[in-house]
Amino acid sequence: MEERTFLCENIGVNGEGHLTFAGQDTVQLAARYGTPLYLMDEDRVRDRCRVYADAFRDLFPAGSRPLYASKASAFREIFRIMAEEGMGIDVVSAGEIHTAVTAGFDMSRAFFHSNNKTDEDIRYAMDCGVGFFVADNEEEILALEAEAARRGTVQKVLLRLTPGIDPHTYEAVDTGRVDSKFGAAIETGQAEAFTAMTLRQEHIRLEGFHCHVGSMVFWEDVYERAAAVMLRFMADVRDRYGYTAGILDLGGGYGVRYVDADGHLDIREKLKELSASIRETCRQLSFPAPAILMEPGRSIVADAGMTLYTCGTVKKIPGYKNYVSVDGGMTDNPRFALYGSKYTVYAAGKMNEDTPLRCTVAGRCCESGDVIQENVPMPADVGRGDIIAVCTTGAYNYSMASNYNRIPRPPVVMLRQGESRIAVRRETLEDLTALDV
Repeated sequence: MEERTFLCENIGVNGEGHLTFAGQDTVQLAARYGTPLYLMDEDRVRDRCRVYADAFRDLFPAGSRPLYASKASAFREIFRIMAEEGMGIDVVSAGEIHTAVTAGFDMSRAFFHSNNKTDEDIRYAMDCGVGFFVADNEEEILALEAEAARRGTVQKVLLRLTPGIDPHTYEAVDTGRVDSKFGAAIETGQAEAFTAMTLRQEHIRLEGFHCHVGSMVFWEDVYERAAAVMLRFMADVRDRYGYTAGILDLGGGYGVRYVDADGHLDIREKLKELSASIRETCRQLSFPAPAILMEPGRSIVADAGMTLYTCGTVKKIPGYKNYVSVDGGMTDNPRFALYGSKYTVYAAGKMNEDTPLRCTVAGRCCESGDVIQENVPMPADVGRGDIIAVCTTGAYNYSMASNYNRIPRPPVVMLRQGESRIAVRRETLEDLTALDV
């Protein structure tokens, strides 16, 4: 038999013809923990953290570091791993802050985002010792100034700007355009006014600037172009206001493989190219190279995740379509319903069988749009009780899960060095009514 290749080196097939993940039999894991089931390869998460952390230490100025984008997947064990691996974090809500705090994360290494932080959010973040606010607008700066003044402190901030860069990625994750809901546009002059206003505040210390142009970047020079725009702006601010920013946060992270058509990417090599481009731009502008931050989330946890389901019904409509329905769906993975995300799907217990059946893998929700993936090759005899595996689900699956149709959310099981443990327990029916009065 021809040797098979998979999306990521943590996927394989064992002697029983079962799909393996992080070296463990997925059929056995499904039997032990039940389905639907989120699996997370801890060794892979740590490896991705180290790739970014080592590259930032070696390639960028002192003070540079990667920040894990918590929105990709946030639960206590993830924050414990980030702490142990020396990562910073970006957080976007009081809930993410609370989760990190209760995991023991050093919040001085946290950067708080959001285009609409409430007064309660601001107070809670300051109470928790969040190191940096990434301010999105002038109203937020005024609210931060008032709260910091009340406390008699000075709050460190970055200002979020929009550089007007097209990242050539999904429109749903395109956040660098001028007409974005995020940040102040450089092109319109609003970024300069935002900066001048911030520099006038007594209880705000402007540390630098932030932008975000997407997160599924492969070979494009998106970050190089964004950095050039931002550095030119920073040089202009220095010349006009006498302020030299010490931090440039480029947001985002690099792409990951969801299907075979996605290419392999060497993250360190891409960061090496970015570093060289930033150094050259700084040289041309006679601007001191700032510390560089980036916010990878998807590329830290996506291919460290896999979701297991159990097949329920198989519906064949001759001449039209075939459906393989599973015991999860858009409640645990809404990404296909939201923006048609592609996934690689397998019948985990039948990996050595031919796959002549083309089918739609559908969820159990009472929605016609509840689909995991279209046009999936499956064994001809796929049927009730078979384990269905969906790859690359570590990012924006658990974090976007819901209780639509009053369906409990799956557990998260961490895999490491041949062992497995529950990091987030399975929700129960009692959990669903715990807040009802």
